[in-house]
Amino acid sequence: MISRSLARALLASVALLTASVLLTGCDTDQISLATNAKANQPVPPKLLAAMVEKDMDLQSPILVRLFKQEAELEVWKQTRSGQFALLKTYPICRWSGDLGPKVREGDRQAPEGFYSINPGQMNPQSAYYLSFNTGFPNAFDKALGRSGSQLMVHGDCSSRGCYAMTDEQIAEIYSLGRESFFGGQKAFQLQAYPFKMTPVNMAKHRNNPNMAFWKMIKEGYDHFEVTRQEPKVDFCEKKYVFDATRAPDAKRDPVFDASAKCPAYVIPEEVASAVREKQAKDEAEYAKLVAKGTPVARMNTGIDGGMNKIFAAKIPEGSTGLSEGAEGNTLQMLAMAKAPGTIPGHVNPPKPNLEQAAAAPQEQEPVVAVAAPATTRVATAQPAEKSGGFFSGLARKMGMGTADTTASAPPAAAATPAAPAKPAIAVTKPAPQPQAPKSVVAVKPPEPAKPDTRLAATRPTLKPSVSDGAAETSSAQFAGAAPVVPANSFDSRFSAVK
Repeated sequence: MISRSLARALLASVALLTASVLLTGCDTDQISLATNAKANQPVPPKLLAAMVEKDMDLQSPILVRLFKQEAELEVWKQTRSGQFALLKTYPICRWSGDLGPKVREGDRQAPEGFYSINPGQMNPQSAYYLSFNTGFPNAFDKALGRSGSQLMVHGDCSSRGCYAMTDEQIAEIYSLGRESFFGGQKAFQLQAYPFKMTPVNMAKHRNNPNMAFWKMIKEGYDHFEVTRQEPKVDFCEKKYVFDATRAPDAKRDPVFDASAKCPAYVIPEEVASAVREKQAKDEAEYAKLVAKGTPVARMNTGIDGGMNKIFAAKIPEGSTGLSEGAEGNTLQMLAMAKAPGTIPGHVNPPKPNLEQAAAAPQEQEPVVAVAAPATTRVATAQPAEKSGGFFSGLARKMGMGTADTTASAPPAAAATPAAPAKPAIAVTKPAPQPQAPKSVVAVKPPEPAKPDTRLAATRPTLKPSVSDGAAETSSAQFAGAAPVVPANSFDSRFSAVK
């Protein structure tokens, strides 16, 4: 009797250890979700209230959609009716690469397509607070020879081919995934897109070389839009197939192989007809937009990824990169809004396309070469034109100075009150006065200090957002919304893997 009890205890220990290994993943320490405090933070009360309002259960299945251009992550959750409804949209803090799928290891591309996230892909010991593996490459990617590994959705707002959130955001998303697993969902679907697959966006990117791939995954996007059900995903002939079922005369379910010929299958007519109707409307709207001459989106020639505008507004010289910029509200206005989580001080925002900026001066090189020495004079001439521009213009017309001396003349009026009297006399008495130009040139050297002051005064507009965005690395600044274990400093965050 004792030996049987001991055997059962040993078997239970082995089962727990196996579950622990499966739940960690990502080559980290083997600590299960059940014993990791960060990974077991409760779902926030606001989200629980939203679930009640939308008739959702805490442990019902979820589905995640990602959009690069909009820099947004959507969490959908199944309602008691069986359909999925949008629970919450999270702004993405950083994603890297370009619009388009990941092709090879090291290309910094964040993946696009349909992926499945099981408990083994959840990483409570992530170096980036919390994370889960996207599952790239899937069978379709492998059939095309695409390579890459450890492509994550994680915290820390730093991306090298990943989708990076803030620590507080990933804690919420992680908790929703965890609860869905506790409720019996074996895996939740991750849909990653370059942008929302609307006719407007398809028209803007119609010349993109990835359009054939995007039209293929739009099929799955449309299936979800019309059914609000997670589309069943299969692969054959190196393409995606959605919601395939057994043909009426078939004796068994079709077997799919991403590299092999497609088996016989059908798509349920109620789904197929709804998708056809949606696609017909989309194509008609697309044709109208193209006929109107909708501008084609400029191809990326150097920008690395994007950032949601709410985060770009919090960072000095922040840029949304390949994501959509602020519409209606400027980044300065958005800087006053509260950021959805802590922005670490090491964030590297998308950089402007310096190649295109450098091309313009090269085309106008002769003009720039002539105008460069007069930069200071032009800057100082702006305030002076209000007081002395009229007289100096008359003096120039009467041959009393060159363009250079006229540009320099107004500062002399501000520096020495007696100086303007001579140009005034020159206007009323046409006789030439050579002394006036000399006195004007004599006071020219002290003026370069003024442009520096004015330029410096225009820059601090974004600086108040730095402290709001937690540029400092104190533990108070990195306090998160976690009720069990806060998102503390990076030293404590990385200590588990050092």
